[in-house]
Amino acid sequence: MSQSKPNILIIMVDQLAPAFLPVHGFDLVKAPNIMGLAERGVVFDSAYCNSPLCSPSRAVFMSGQLPSRSGVYDNAAEFRADIPTWAHYLRRAGYRTVLSGKMHFCGPDQLHGFEERLTTDIYPADYGWTPDWDHPQERPSWYHNMSSVTDAGLCVRTNQLDFDDEVVFAAERALYEHVRSPDKRPFCMVASLTHPHDPYAITQDYWDLYRDEEIPLPRHVVPVEELDPHSQRLRHVCDMDKAEITDQHIRNARHAYFGAISYVDANVGKLLKALEATGLDKETIILFTGDHGEMLGERGLWYKMSWFEGSARVPLIISAPQLYRPHRVAASVSLVDILPTLVDMAEPGAAAELAGIDGASLVPHCREEGGHDEVRGEYLAEGAVAPLLMLRRGDFKFVYSPADPDQLYDLAADPAELTNLAAEPAHAEIVAAFRKEIETRWNLAAIDADVRASQRRRRVVDDALNSGKATSWDFQPFRDASKQYMRNTIDLDDLEAMARYPRVRP
Repeated sequence: MSQSKPNILIIMVDQLAPAFLPVHGFDLVKAPNIMGLAERGVVFDSAYCNSPLCSPSRAVFMSGQLPSRSGVYDNAAEFRADIPTWAHYLRRAGYRTVLSGKMHFCGPDQLHGFEERLTTDIYPADYGWTPDWDHPQERPSWYHNMSSVTDAGLCVRTNQLDFDDEVVFAAERALYEHVRSPDKRPFCMVASLTHPHDPYAITQDYWDLYRDEEIPLPRHVVPVEELDPHSQRLRHVCDMDKAEITDQHIRNARHAYFGAISYVDANVGKLLKALEATGLDKETIILFTGDHGEMLGERGLWYKMSWFEGSARVPLIISAPQLYRPHRVAASVSLVDILPTLVDMAEPGAAAELAGIDGASLVPHCREEGGHDEVRGEYLAEGAVAPLLMLRRGDFKFVYSPADPDQLYDLAADPAELTNLAAEPAHAEIVAAFRKEIETRWNLAAIDADVRASQRRRRVVDDALNSGKATSWDFQPFRDASKQYMRNTIDLDDLEAMARYPRVRP
């Protein structure tokens, strides 16, 4: 790279399970642009979210802090303005920080270090979606139900298409504006799409990329009575037991989901084309990832909210062939590692000085100089009745909650997680070691009390703020029309010359 600090483009998607990408061996799905990134980049084959739900996962991604540290427990928990994010660190290091699309910030601060935000968010910023651990049997009416599956299929337009079309257009335009701008700072831009998140609906052109008869049904469906307690609670929270789901419903949902992945891929292609057309590709690191996965009917479950692989795994590719040799990383890493990674990329060595974070830089992995092999996760939202923790190290994944039986899976021998080894005498020492680690690292009673107290406070505040005149926290994008297109504040020839790229004259 010719400039001293690289540009960074982060492309983030929503609810994309890596098991359905050709990058990870699912060749049915057509995603040539994502595949191209993988062929030129570092592919993390065992990357996880740290909380399998949108807002807490994204807060981890931004802050490098687990939910119990940041307080972002669920989709309606405030992300405090005094928590430094990588956008703060990079902006302080001389970067122009830009967000186009979804980040699901809850609370009055809708920037969290971003200098510019180009679109509003698709999800609300208030406390209306606060869970209630005090009344676990009361299903929240605002939460997922199975209509996304029973209504799956073709569409002409959806909320998601409106949103993502705007996100990508704004991001493309910002890239063109950056290269024409007198601002010579490096940029870190996020283009964050909401696809392939449910509801499962896609347009004819992407639907027609797949034939109905080639859509596979889930490989493993566990009888309801054999599910673990948390999975049974998720079925209640999402009203799964009240809906009759046919094989055709499942095929329609998967068909639309695969089409949505191809839609995402086409938009990745638009951003890559803009980088190439402007010459910015030579100076830009591209990071492709997601916030959590999608069960898509596996085990009889849908959506996310559990620590099973379909829900917890995320795609993660870092493409910078001018810096890192393309290769694959087998070690387990997670979104909590993104903040120190970006800080390290912007200012080599600076990540070592960070305090109050729970992640570690991925740059050693990118440079093939070793790196960590550990994931810690916390789920503190809908469907849980107590903290639900996950540890992944080596071949093993351990899931623990004071409310439920332990779960231990050997993912090398049992990638589908069909055999819980936690109660087997042969694995007693491993379980004991994981339990000891949890006792040392977490104060579960304190976390439980904090989560419940936060939920109670937010319900009071939400009730109050919805009485009388409501004031929204949702981000309102603004563009200054006085500085767009043809205006008399600049000579016409100069204006046209400034707006044209490449420049035809000084």
